Amino acid sequence: MKKHLFVLLACLFVVMIGFGITLPVLPFYVERLALEAGASQQSIVLHVTLLTGVYALMQLIFAPLWGRWSDRIGRRPLILVGIAGYVIAQIMFGLSTSLWLLYAARIVGGVLSSATLPVSAAYVVDMTTKEERSRGMAWLGTAASLGVVVGPALGGLLSRRDWHFNWSAGHFKVDAFSTPFFAAALLGLLTLFAALRWLPESLPKTSEDKNKETRTDWRRLIKSLSPLLALTLPGQFALTIFEATFALFAQAKFKYGPAEVGYVFVVCGLVMTVFQAGAVGFLAGKINETIQIGAGFALMGTGIALLAIAQTKFFVFAFVALLALGMALIAPNLAALIANRGGERQAGASLGIQNAANSLGQAVGPLLGGALFIWQINAPYFFSAVVLLALALGIAWKAITARRVAGLEEISGRT
Repeated sequence: MKKHLFVLLACLFVVMIGFGITLPVLPFYVERLALEAGASQQSIVLHVTLLTGVYALMQLIFAPLWGRWSDRIGRRPLILVGIAGYVIAQIMFGLSTSLWLLYAARIVGGVLSSATLPVSAAYVVDMTTKEERSRGMAWLGTAASLGVVVGPALGGLLSRRDWHFNWSAGHFKVDAFSTPFFAAALLGLLTLFAALRWLPESLPKTSEDKNKETRTDWRRLIKSLSPLLALTLPGQFALTIFEATFALFAQAKFKYGPAEVGYVFVVCGLVMTVFQAGAVGFLAGKINETIQIGAGFALMGTGIALLAIAQTKFFVFAFVALLALGMALIAPNLAALIANRGGERQAGASLGIQNAANSLGQAVGPLLGGALFIWQINAPYFFSAVVLLALALGIAWKAITARRVAGLEEISGRT
């Protein structure tokens, strides 16, 4: 692996630790602040899903803009902006004493850190050939998944309820829930210094100059990417329903706390890490990307459906691993297809649009998932399973039809 690409992956790994930290901690953090304000249990579910959704909404709005700006001014400055925004948001989270401060932290984090993922993916495009791109995106996904492994474990470990300490000043407070966010902010600060020192610009100066003169036809670009975006949205939608509701689901059904929820997300991230690092890179060029994506939807849909009826800890971990295996097949292959279709000169804009589609799924998923959860705790998972399995069947049918048409054309050509 190229040295500069390794530095980039290390930066993304740390940023995703911050995302992972919130998964097991956020519902319990919100619960404490909401109960202090006299809120009901149902409103706690609503706030958890809204806090997840508002972060995604900011990414939906700003990710395409950051991506396009990276095509114009370069990747490095915007990666630095994303990391700096991540540090600021983590500090704000750690100091929050009310729900409105949590919302402010999520909005700031969503606006600024939304630069990180699409611009990092565009950096990979700059550093790889078309043939290497799926493998490069798999390594990018591996770094992100490793962050999701470490983040929940760190969040669960550092937010232990038996640590009794607190300090407050005005609207700000530091207690056991603050610790994981400050740890993530410190890691982010170290990463920012490392990126300033060792991460060079990947966009050639000639490309940068040409891109400054080229206006992006957003409508045309979105139209050309729309078939792939139609696959991006539901996959992220289902994953976010799982991420936003699992802590509440596990607390209600299995009496899990932050540590136990963290272990489940560790398994999820670990499976994605191992599979993307090994199998996806191995499959690149051997099996069509669309077939891999269809198989991913089938695995993900099966895993999330079985999770709803799991009765023991072993099966919870097994079905979450199956879900993660499916997502590991979907994400890097979709990113590679989108980057190739958008073209190298619009890589940032194309991947920014994909990130916006992901963010739309992340915004809508928690809201619908929360509403379904309030109605019936298994409903979010059964709903997601139906959507994912329908997509898998649709992709399989299209592949079979295309192969049949190709076979008929070959026969008619011979005659």
